[in-house]
Parts: sequence; structure tokens; C-alpha cells
Amino acid sequence: MYFINLINEKYKNEKLDIYVDMDGVIAEYEIGKFDFLNRRPLINNINIFKKLSANKNITLNILSICREDFQIDEKNIWLDKNAPFFKHRNVISKESHPGKSSKELKYEFLKNIPQKDNKIIFIDDDNDIIKYVHNNLDNIIVFQDSSLID
Repeated sequence: MYFINLINEKYKNEKLDIYVDMDGVIAEYEIGKFDFLNRRPLINNINIFKKLSANKNITLNILSICREDFQIDEKNIWLDKNAPFFKHRNVISKESHPGKSSKELKYEFLKNIPQKDNKIIFIDDDNDIIKYVHNNLDNIIVFQDSSLID
């Protein structure tokens, strides 16, 4: 409830676009394992976002990276099964963007979001990505996934 209360109190009556990483935030992350269809869902975190999805001022988005193009479909199948309320999904394949790191791909995506009145919140579990986005995009509010834990 901590994160839900924080969002509801700090950003009361504001429109929010929340971008959530999948691996390590709503799906278990195991180094070196790329079977996205069978990842264990992180139910507590998923339930937090499910509750936030009921707020009409909040638009939930997935912002996730995968190694190969076919894994985009796997991640969407996983989302359909475990977190279908994430209607806006941005899964970016490194195969289609050779030579770019996950932090570069997420930074470029976030940087290119059209500016409007909505506040943009980004939630990730990777400290390197979080620091990079925080240091280079002043208009993005960044949270570590640990903020989801009560």
C-alpha cells in the first residue's frame, strides 16, 4: 500500500503515465534465462499495478527489453495471462537495435515521449538504467522497484 498511497497523495488529481519494466518488477528475473513464457509472476507487485489501473488519471505502460524479436510475442502472451490490465505495451528487441544497450533503448524511448501535461513515472529494477534515466531526463520521475515493497 505504500506505493499506492504515495502515488495517490503526491500526485493527487494529476494525470500520470507510468512506465513499468517487466523483468524483475512484475516477472521474476533469472540471469541467463530467457524463457519469458514461464516466468513466475511477482503477484504483490502485479496487484499494486492492478489497483492503480482503476485510477482514471493513471495510464499504465510496459517498457521492457528483450534480446530477440520473437520474445516480444512471448512477453505479450505472459502479460495477457498475468497482467492483462497493462494495455499499453512497449517491448523493444535488441535484435532490431543492434549495438544498443538496455539503458540506451529505454532512455531513447522515454526521451521521445511527446510532452503533454501528464507526469511521466518510470519504474525499473536495474540501478544502471535508473541512474542513467534520472541523470539525463529531468522530466521523468524515477522509482526503484523496491519502492513497491511495503
